[in-house]
Amino acid sequence: MRSDSRQPGTGLVNRLLAYFVTLFLALTLNFFLPRAMPGDPMALVAGNSVRQMGAEHIAELRESLGLDRPIGEQYIRYLGQLIRGDLGQSYRYSGGLSVVKVLADRFLWTFMLVLVSLTIATIIGTLLGTWAAWRHGTWRDVGLLSGLFALRSIPAFWLAMILIPVFAVQWRLLPVGDSYSFPRPEGFRRVTDVAYHAILPITVLTLAYIPTPFAIMRSSMLGVVGADYIRTARAKGLSERAVLLNHAARNALLPLVTIVALDFGQLLGGVLIIETVFNYRGLGSMMFEAVKSRDYPLLQGGFLLFTFGVLTVNLLVDLLYTRLDPRVRRGNE
Repeated sequence: MRSDSRQPGTGLVNRLLAYFVTLFLALTLNFFLPRAMPGDPMALVAGNSVRQMGAEHIAELRESLGLDRPIGEQYIRYLGQLIRGDLGQSYRYSGGLSVVKVLADRFLWTFMLVLVSLTIATIIGTLLGTWAAWRHGTWRDVGLLSGLFALRSIPAFWLAMILIPVFAVQWRLLPVGDSYSFPRPEGFRRVTDVAYHAILPITVLTLAYIPTPFAIMRSSMLGVVGADYIRTARAKGLSERAVLLNHAARNALLPLVTIVALDFGQLLGGVLIIETVFNYRGLGSMMFEAVKSRDYPLLQGGFLLFTFGVLTVNLLVDLLYTRLDPRVRRGNE
């Protein structure tokens, strides 16, 4: 009989420890990487007058932003501000707009794109994967598999560059640029206007990520269709639909829990490019402008939000997975 000295709850403690260590390392990289980029943020802060400013004024400006201090001291100050919940002031926005305020204004737009795209892609990919696996080896399965893997090979930004000339330029069916019209409509028309501007970005993100849940669900289904309990269910006289939905699909869904979490992280990365291509008012376009202007506080705040979101979602899904699958739970205790 195998003895195991691990106590119940050790797996949770290890996950939390790994979570905080990873978060700390990400915060450290979050500070140093923007400062490794070439370029001087003073060129943005002072604008076109930077060349006319004297050395004394530039030194005062650097001191007010804390850029005159040693890099180690700036890092310690950065960590202290994070503990207090202070992300600093943006260089890019006039008047030194709070980074928290900028992120709050942009977060909901990006969250809407990611949530809607991930939901639609997961539902469609799961249904197609289930259908293909149930017809494994037929021309329908092979054709769907080939088509979706071909779609997977197309970069999302290239797909966007194909759809924009067709739907926005030639046919003029959908808008490109920003997340709403100017001037903004009132009442329910404001909701429809936001949805109208989001159609193309959501379509691109959805098409780009449908192949992932499709492949996982198809593979998972192929692992259960030949199981003994499937043959038993058929022997009982159950219809093919009942066997598919109540026995095969239900047991094959578990791996998708992890894949959805991974897709969330991929979508957050992909949305940075898509928002830039569509000039959409979200975190992606904000981060692109912050990189161009060397806005260190805004870059730090944006990367912190992305990192925290991805790590937290993965931790929650990891914990949920152990609750859903007793085999994983017993292996971790």
